[in-house]
Amino acid sequence: MSLTSPKIETEVELPSRELTEDLGTEESNLKVISRRFFKHKLAVVGLVIFSIIVLIAVFAPVIAPLSPYDVKGDFSSAPSAAHVLGTDQVGRDLLSRLIYASRVSLSVGIGAVAIYITIGTILGALAGYFGKWVDMVIMRLTDIVMSFPYLMVILVLVSIMGPSLFNIILVIGLLGWPSVARLIRGSVLSVKEMDYIKSGVALGYSAPKIVFQHILPNCLAPILVNATFGIASAIILETSLSFLGMGVQPPAASWGNMLIEAQSLTVLGSQPWLWIPPGLMIILSVLSINFMGDGLRDALDPKSIK
Repeated sequence: MSLTSPKIETEVELPSRELTEDLGTEESNLKVISRRFFKHKLAVVGLVIFSIIVLIAVFAPVIAPLSPYDVKGDFSSAPSAAHVLGTDQVGRDLLSRLIYASRVSLSVGIGAVAIYITIGTILGALAGYFGKWVDMVIMRLTDIVMSFPYLMVILVLVSIMGPSLFNIILVIGLLGWPSVARLIRGSVLSVKEMDYIKSGVALGYSAPKIVFQHILPNCLAPILVNATFGIASAIILETSLSFLGMGVQPPAASWGNMLIEAQSLTVLGSQPWLWIPPGLMIILSVLSINFMGDGLRDALDPKSIK
């Protein structure tokens, strides 16, 4: 009996140890990703800055000292106690306009990305899963859209539809999906060859269930990273359109149309308060989003998660 007792104890301990390891692996996956993200110092800084910008946009009516549309008597006045960042050439408070402009930029970034991520994900998933003629049609359509000059097409469409916040979001969203479709197609092609997907097909699961419940959840990493960088690109694009006069139209405030004042050499040299604040906000928002994207990319890389 003394010889068999240790053997029995060993046989009981092994399954419990394996079960603990399996549960620990399932539970710690999200924690590992979070830990790796927060180890990325620039990503954390970006998250803090972007969160502040989002809070400023959400609570703009509370934070802004004045209405962004109220015209005061002082035209292009320098920063003072009454106007912390001065006034523009019409006499409107620049701090209030800067705060409200954050709403426009974030709306364009998030709205446009939401549209083209949805379109690109669906088309890329269909092309990658079904293949054959479905893949050929979608990929040729993708090549056609990508063959046109991106900014020129947007300028033409916005000029036809009319420059407005909704039209800018719609046009950017409808033209930005090809790169996402290619990315998702490649991910789906690799995931659908895995054993559990083949088992689902053998069990008779429908194609929508396999694609949307089993394949796409495993493609979230490239989707999230692409969406993060896409928000920064959309903000820059909206700023460019507004600077060219094809974006958000005055009296509505956006960082791009606030920079229109910088076209004058006199303003550049003697009135820096008209263009430095919106320029800094663009730089801070884009850099913070890019830092977050770098952190997400590193944290979601399966080769680097240990």
